[in-house]
Amino acid sequence: MPHEIRKYLRDIQIHIGYIEDFLGNKSDFTSFQRDLATQYAVQRALEIIGEAANSLRKQDATIAISNLRQIVATRNILIHAYDSVDPAIVWSIIKNHLPMLKTEIEQLLINYSNPEN
Repeated sequence: MPHEIRKYLRDIQIHIGYIEDFLGNKSDFTSFQRDLATQYAVQRALEIIGEAANSLRKQDATIAISNLRQIVATRNILIHAYDSVDPAIVWSIIKNHLPMLKTEIEQLLINYSNPEN
């Protein structure tokens, strides 16, 4: 297992943790929507997650991450179409997709920490 793959997996894991920290006790969309600093911080972390996912895809196109193409596409939207980012969509990503990504990344890190990989 190339060192780069573990690095990108770890980068994704770290930035998922940052998002969880940024959200703190904001458990509803209204709180998130009112906090511009948190929105910006979460969007930046999602950008980095998308960039790391894209790098992973380039290193190993067979890597088992659900919605890998959509993660990269989200990064592209956040970077290039920043003026049309909808906080409701970002919130939906956080609540509906990030937990599964976190689980997958944790499992991949376990699998890739095995010296046989």
